[in-house]
Amino acid sequence: MNQTAQLSTIRTYDNPIPGREFILSLFSSLKKHLNREQIADALALNSPQEKEALRRRLRAMERDGQLSFQRKGYQLIDPDSLLSGPISIHPEGFGFVTYSDIEKDIFLPKNQLKHVFDGDVVQVLVEPGKNAKRTYSNLIKVQRRNTTHVVGMLQREGKFYFLVPDDIKVSHKIHVEHSSINQARVGQYVSGKITRYPDFRQETQVEIVEVLGNATDAGIESTLTLHRHGISDQWEKALLDKANTHGARVSQADKAQRVDYRSLAFVTIDGADAKDFDDAVYCEKTDAGDWRLLVAIADVSHYVLPNDPLDIEAQARATSIYLPGQVVPMLPEALSNGLCSLNPHEDRLVMMCEMIINAKGLVTQANFSEGVIQSHARLTYNQANALVTQPKSKLAKTTAASSPAIVPHVKNLHALFQVLLKQRKQRGAIDFETRELALKLNKHKNIASISPLKRNDAHRMIEEFMLCANVATAQFLQRHKIPSLFRVHSGPQQKKLTALRAFLTEKGLTLDGGDSPSSHHYNDLLKKVSHRPDAKLIQMLLLRSQSQAEYSPVNQGHFGLAYDAYAHFTSPIRRYPDLLTHRAIRATLRSNKSANDTSKSESGFKRLLRQLKLSVSTSKAVPNNAFPYTAEKVALLSHHCSGQSRLADTVSREVENALMCKYMQPFIGDSFSASISGMNNAGFFVTLENTGAEGLVSMMSLTGDAYTLDAQKQLITNGQQTHRIGDDLTVVLKSVDLRARKMSFEVA
Repeated sequence: MNQTAQLSTIRTYDNPIPGREFILSLFSSLKKHLNREQIADALALNSPQEKEALRRRLRAMERDGQLSFQRKGYQLIDPDSLLSGPISIHPEGFGFVTYSDIEKDIFLPKNQLKHVFDGDVVQVLVEPGKNAKRTYSNLIKVQRRNTTHVVGMLQREGKFYFLVPDDIKVSHKIHVEHSSINQARVGQYVSGKITRYPDFRQETQVEIVEVLGNATDAGIESTLTLHRHGISDQWEKALLDKANTHGARVSQADKAQRVDYRSLAFVTIDGADAKDFDDAVYCEKTDAGDWRLLVAIADVSHYVLPNDPLDIEAQARATSIYLPGQVVPMLPEALSNGLCSLNPHEDRLVMMCEMIINAKGLVTQANFSEGVIQSHARLTYNQANALVTQPKSKLAKTTAASSPAIVPHVKNLHALFQVLLKQRKQRGAIDFETRELALKLNKHKNIASISPLKRNDAHRMIEEFMLCANVATAQFLQRHKIPSLFRVHSGPQQKKLTALRAFLTEKGLTLDGGDSPSSHHYNDLLKKVSHRPDAKLIQMLLLRSQSQAEYSPVNQGHFGLAYDAYAHFTSPIRRYPDLLTHRAIRATLRSNKSANDTSKSESGFKRLLRQLKLSVSTSKAVPNNAFPYTAEKVALLSHHCSGQSRLADTVSREVENALMCKYMQPFIGDSFSASISGMNNAGFFVTLENTGAEGLVSMMSLTGDAYTLDAQKQLITNGQQTHRIGDDLTVVLKSVDLRARKMSFEVA
């Protein structure tokens, strides 16, 4: 049948314009893209009324997923070839759609993403190509927008205003409603609320809702980054008022029904700049020769109740965000730095984890209680370390003179730490050597100096005590079958493991354990290569083969720490999962069943209190709403909290990169000692030795014949010269892109 005959058949309809079936038949017959005029001609629609009706029908069919509109016109959609998922846009403009946990992401080229924002949920049509191994993907539509605001610099072209987005992943033009300019000035950074989303027919339009400041303002890097990710560092007045209702001191009524631990010499040990103190610790020897470790954690759950306004906001934030010179807290400061913070010499409510630890470093008994403590001293890591490792130093003597009563207890803490350290090695926890840098800011909130963060015994001591409490918590949650958030860390994924083994083979090394290596196998290899010249490189690749830790409603163990069960209990001021854990423990403690470990004669908890000469708290019934979380709700919270934790890391990293670019800009043209930290088809990445600044050495900038990447061997070579991950070299800073927060280097 020729095309004329086909069209005459299709035109047989009764309505003023054809129905959807007729239009779909047209596309099925012609098997090609058609624009609206071609469709109107094919269906003999000539009047303005008919063409307007056709326009509306085509838009409805597009909305319902029957047709797709592209630059070439409309096309028919095969429902079986449609896939959906969130899109991640690369700074270069292309993107990848994730639609499956096991299938490869779908690539979309830059020219298809001019009306898409990073994070949008999109629908993609995947069709087979001429080559059986290839497929072609076309963006059909945006199913859900996840961007509501655009941050950028206000600019003007003639009569029209537009934004230059601060996010380099936004490549399309952003028009500004003229009526929303108000006090904003050209050259200022603003936040614009999207009033019209882009498509193939129109561009993005926003209205200015907030002026963020000028490029030279102090702290503008943090301001832009927070707004770019939709994070507020402000609190509504109603929430601040709610936080202040509890006052500045713990009331006598709140201390009732709690175990009184105030006579014990608890101390907090934190960084010099810390303001929110989650945890305090106390340790003593038992008559049997074991260690009694008490870990007291701020009882946020007493003040922030499920589903109250503060809880709703804390849940949305899910974590505090730590930026250079700034903290965006999960809770208002009246609680985070005030009533919940375990400040010295002030009564504070706590959730207590009390553990008996034997000479082998194994926890033989763990119990929980609601208590009240008074921290006897606020120590910095350096002060605590001086007391136990440099007792004759000036810092140790000054610290001991100000708080003499705590000194023997701090020494007990350190003695227990030595025992736990041996157990850590026997357990097989992986110890990667990582280098962290501290950025010190000046009054303008720019980098004034960069120095390495030095971890001492006090850092590791507190870390081990928190690990003990977190493991005891996970076991408690499992024992009582409470819907809970576990902190899980899976073993390395097979794809990463295969690549790692291929690299190790090139080096004449093996990682034991087959398809499921344990943390012991990782440690054995780290020990074996520790004295090799390429030890840094091998450790880097072992670290990168690891999976990312996350929250899960199902316990899956923690690979890196070598624990069968692990949960977060020790930081409820700054992590929402810890707050949920406290609520679960409280609900169990206040129930009528025995919550803690028991022995034949008396409960371990009561025996512990008797030995400590403390009063036993009176049990009380738990309200029905004390832990109102179903397994389904906990599963949703695990996904949300994992996402917010990753977002916090991203925000911190972006602010640090922005500040580092600003700091390095005056040094363009200077030479630096560096090492290669990564590579891809574009070139290799270097990390500067003195500042930790990172940037790309483009493959195009390398002299000599063309270079190629050997991903398996982790090197770039042209046959005559080779660059490998971990190599030390001298580089020259060539350029700094403040908007992209990137630096480029060349080999000196």
